[in-house]
Amino acid sequence: MHNRFRQCLRRLSLAALTMLALNIPVHAADLVIAMPNWPSGQATANILKVSLKENFGLDAEVREMGTLIAFAGLDSGEVDIHPEMWLPNLDNLVKKYVDDAGTVAISPIGVPAWQGICATRETADKFGIRDVSDLTDSRKTAALDTDRDGRGELWIGAEGWSSTAIERVRANSYGYAETMTLLETPEDVGMAAVDAAVATAHPMVFACYAPHHVFKLHDIVRLTEPPFDPAKWKIVLPSEDPLWVSKSSAPVSWDTAHFHIAFATSLRKKYPKVVEFLEQVDLKPEDVTKMSYALQVERQDPYEYAKQWVAAQGARVHGWANP
Repeated sequence: MHNRFRQCLRRLSLAALTMLALNIPVHAADLVIAMPNWPSGQATANILKVSLKENFGLDAEVREMGTLIAFAGLDSGEVDIHPEMWLPNLDNLVKKYVDDAGTVAISPIGVPAWQGICATRETADKFGIRDVSDLTDSRKTAALDTDRDGRGELWIGAEGWSSTAIERVRANSYGYAETMTLLETPEDVGMAAVDAAVATAHPMVFACYAPHHVFKLHDIVRLTEPPFDPAKWKIVLPSEDPLWVSKSSAPVSWDTAHFHIAFATSLRKKYPKVVEFLEQVDLKPEDVTKMSYALQVERQDPYEYAKQWVAAQGARVHGWANP
């Protein structure tokens, strides 16, 4: 066993030395695209990969990574593109890398969106949970208690999402962190719970955002909240301060949201035509909803979906690449 292992190792070493001796280059990707862990971001990352190959002959490597790591990569030059940067979620990172450092740029065209807390129709109509203030009423949240520990459950997003941290702040600010257990799980787990709740007529509330396929699948109600007030929105992210929760406050609804493609400013010199392309990409909310549905409901592979999407939208993608 050990002899075979050593022989294999020697063969690999000889192969590597041969490549060096013959000066055979090892191919590296022309670009690196960060891929977030939510469906539309995964789809868009691969759509950009396919589009860049077809229109510019460039090979792009898609790497799954968290947003903080992606922005550090954009800053250092190790990452070239982030396909879905949400605002106002990442305002702090925009200030750090876009405004102050100038190492990251944002496409001018964004996709309109919104964020909040939602309930199934059954929850709103039968149990009277229609406003965030209802989540502080233990008589109402008792219906949301599935493990009988005296607290309801509320999915607030996936671990590592900036929105998840902000939802925790909002729960503290509104007061329902005292009556609800705040759950952080991957999105597919959270959405499976919504599917199950609807199928069994069990009440459920959860963090939500649009565009998203859940509104295509089910009758979902957005809970009402006090309007956004910038004077009351003070967010410190976990990456900025270990006491971020106590130093943050947000007892109001989210500001109007939108998301954009972000890219390293070094691309302007390296691949100016790619920058022109990225600044022309114009996805619509209905595109994003379909992406989300295809990847999370139909379980399509992101890369295979992207190839089909680009083939179907050929003229549109060609227009972005040739403004």
